[in-house]
Amino acid sequence: MPPIPIVDEPVPRPRRWGEAELHRLTEMVRQDSLFYWKGPQTTALTREFQNHTPLRHVFPTSSGSAALHVAVAALRLQPGDEVIVPPITDMGSVIGILYQQGVPVFADVDPRTYTLDPGSVARAITPRTRAIMPVHLAGNPCDLAALVALCRPRGIAVIEDCAQAWGARIDNRPVGLAGDLACYSFNDFKHVSCGDGGIVATNDDDRGAGLSKWGDKCYDRVGGGREPADLAPNYRMSEPQAAVAAAQLTKLAALVAARNRLGERLTRALRNVPGVLPPETLAGAYHSYWFYFLRLELGRFSGDRDAFAAALRTEGVAAGAGYISAPLYRYPVFQNHNFFGGHWPVRDLGLTRMDYRAVECPVAEAILRDGITLPINEAMSDGYIDKVARAIEMVAGRLRIA
Repeated sequence: MPPIPIVDEPVPRPRRWGEAELHRLTEMVRQDSLFYWKGPQTTALTREFQNHTPLRHVFPTSSGSAALHVAVAALRLQPGDEVIVPPITDMGSVIGILYQQGVPVFADVDPRTYTLDPGSVARAITPRTRAIMPVHLAGNPCDLAALVALCRPRGIAVIEDCAQAWGARIDNRPVGLAGDLACYSFNDFKHVSCGDGGIVATNDDDRGAGLSKWGDKCYDRVGGGREPADLAPNYRMSEPQAAVAAAQLTKLAALVAARNRLGERLTRALRNVPGVLPPETLAGAYHSYWFYFLRLELGRFSGDRDAFAAALRTEGVAAGAGYISAPLYRYPVFQNHNFFGGHWPVRDLGLTRMDYRAVECPVAEAILRDGITLPINEAMSDGYIDKVARAIEMVAGRLRIA
């Protein structure tokens, strides 16, 4: 008979949807129209969002990637303009930059927060830099004070990618308020979800006044004009999506409080385990733990990261080896510069000399070699987290050689 694993229960799963969502959906089907503009559900979503994140201009979108594309489009990039991004993120962070004929420039990340390193960003700035895109990875806030201090004197915009950071805060202020534009995701796997959807928002009145145009074919819903002055995609959210998302946001505060408490509990338990490096947060930052990511000092263990993760799984821990498979610049689409039918027009025309085959971000690459991902959610109990911590400590002790 095999030994009983330390984590002797399945991963707890929260019930994500219920009466609140059903109520709004019931109201929605009684409407005469499901169009977003001035729709009751989209209006309710905007109000709920502003209750959590007080940004004046809000445009709900069809996805988080769409929100980021809208934000980039609002900057009115010229072909060859550069946007600095981290290499550990989702493709959705860079798709809009490329479609607007901009150039993603990859800067390295901090080894313990996994977010943009201000020193690496400073070295990446050129006369073509128009924006940076800090990604609050896994809900851990970036060093926005340092990044904004770099950007403001140079007129560089800051687009906060908050897709994984619902409820995260810095000095008790929600992420998304320090930059020029903020983007969020309602993807099925995020803290709150309507299956797919997003939000882009800003306090910048100049950009905010026409924000919706960049996700609505450049139609003027306020003045009624349908003769676009710029090229823009259709990234509108529908009323059914908005109904579910609005209901989800009423649960956000309690949900994130539970995740933060559990994540901090696990970090405290792992802090003194030799060879195990739990995530760090900046002073004044509040981590909302979309997932839990730790690193290993691999030289202190027999075997590699995959072997450590496999050993954790035998103890009942739902451990994943790594996060994304490689930094974005290692993906084939970047290595081949295959962005538009096998070509990259801005490079072909001499508007950039970027060669992604030559890019290296050593800290990001190390993180993706030695990192372990763990699920964390509001349905977990203190006891469950304590079992996970004991399993990690036991596996570390069993595999440790130094």
